[in-house]
Amino acid sequence: MASKSVYSIVAVVGIAAASGAAWWYQNKVHTADLPTSSSAQTGASTMPAASGSNSAGTAAGGVSAPARPPSVESAKVEVMKLTDDTQAVGSLKSRQGVTIRPEVSGRITQLNFKDGERVKKGQLLVQFDDQLQQAQVKQSQAELSIALANHKRNQELVAQNFISKRSVDESAANLEVAQAKLSLSQATAARLKITAPFDGMTGIRTVNVGDYLKDGGDIVNIEDIAAVYVDFRLPERFQSKVKKGQKAQVDMDALPGRKFTAVIQAIDPMLDANGRSVGVRACIDNRQNQLRPGMFARVNTVFSEREKAIVVPEEAIVPQGGKQFVIKLLDGADKGTEKETKTTQRVEVKVGIRRPGKVEILEGLAEGDEVVTAGQQRVQKDGTSVKVVELNKPSGRQPGPPATSGIAPSVTTATATATVPAASISAQTSSPAPAMPSKPQALVKAAQKPLSGPNPCMETAGVADNKSAGNMRRKS
Repeated sequence: MASKSVYSIVAVVGIAAASGAAWWYQNKVHTADLPTSSSAQTGASTMPAASGSNSAGTAAGGVSAPARPPSVESAKVEVMKLTDDTQAVGSLKSRQGVTIRPEVSGRITQLNFKDGERVKKGQLLVQFDDQLQQAQVKQSQAELSIALANHKRNQELVAQNFISKRSVDESAANLEVAQAKLSLSQATAARLKITAPFDGMTGIRTVNVGDYLKDGGDIVNIEDIAAVYVDFRLPERFQSKVKKGQKAQVDMDALPGRKFTAVIQAIDPMLDANGRSVGVRACIDNRQNQLRPGMFARVNTVFSEREKAIVVPEEAIVPQGGKQFVIKLLDGADKGTEKETKTTQRVEVKVGIRRPGKVEILEGLAEGDEVVTAGQQRVQKDGTSVKVVELNKPSGRQPGPPATSGIAPSVTTATATATVPAASISAQTSSPAPAMPSKPQALVKAAQKPLSGPNPCMETAGVADNKSAGNMRRKS
């Protein structure tokens, strides 16, 4: 029993000693980690220099410095020319086009035209065999002459009371019948002659002399392309904007670099129920014969033009609750000082036409105003002082010559000078070779040549000048 109590006492003493040693060891390590009084003072003196903006804003007496104003980017309100337009695609059609077909069957005896040549209105194009019809015309003429002579003789006899008035009436009726037969035979013979219905250009014929053609068979097509129509469709929201007489710019994929001006002449009163679009027809002056029916066209319809439109960058628009706002910058109280700031003012605006990167402002801003384009989320209320940051501010350093990898600029210049004789250099400097115009430029110059005669599109629209109207009356 005595030995057991001794063991218990020794265990308790050991545990107590171990606990004391552990406590002493921990206190010794923590004391070694703590700085001394001199080092603590040194660290306290160097801490403000090493710390950031938090310590910089605190003074020695514990008073906080004023907060730095938020930084924003801005842009000036611009005034520029804007065009209210829309794009569409369409196809070209001739002003007048017809496929020549005979009304009666017959054998072709004459073709008085060539493929792809111009023809005049009333020109004989195709002649069918009309021997039988001409014989009928002569027979009708003979019958008419007999009926006319009989009627004249009866009139003389009735005046002398040798015959009754009934005989005169019968001879008059026979005369009218003979005249009708002659007209019928002449009309039948005329149907075997096909003439051009209008001035135009023939296509490629599908028949030859000697062919027997049934009624309704195709012979050749005639197209009047002095003016061509471009038919296109616009969404129904533009049906109130498009008007007769407006102009449209037309581009052709087949003629790159060329632009044609079209005048809107007709608007379909009925909208397409499937695509909800309105049909529009415009006319292009084609007296140079550069356009052909069936070509693909890209149409830019111009509704209106504004010479002095107020625009701002699209980043300046802040939509909120179905309305559009901008943050306008006003001059602050410290204007002209080194720490110049501006104050903000939220302004509701009415937007108009949108262009890539630009938005038209109809109401709310004036020329010369300055608006925020970036950093609007930092402005919480009106009257906030902000600092305008100029990201694209030019530096005073002048750009040097482009570096050449592996070769010094002086060596390159010396080599180039050595390979060209001095006489050649002076000759090239005094008389430079003229630059050859590119193909699109040549086409543009060709389009600028003066055109003779009235504009066929204006004639079609019914707004021709006096000279054009006189020409039209003479033609009629």
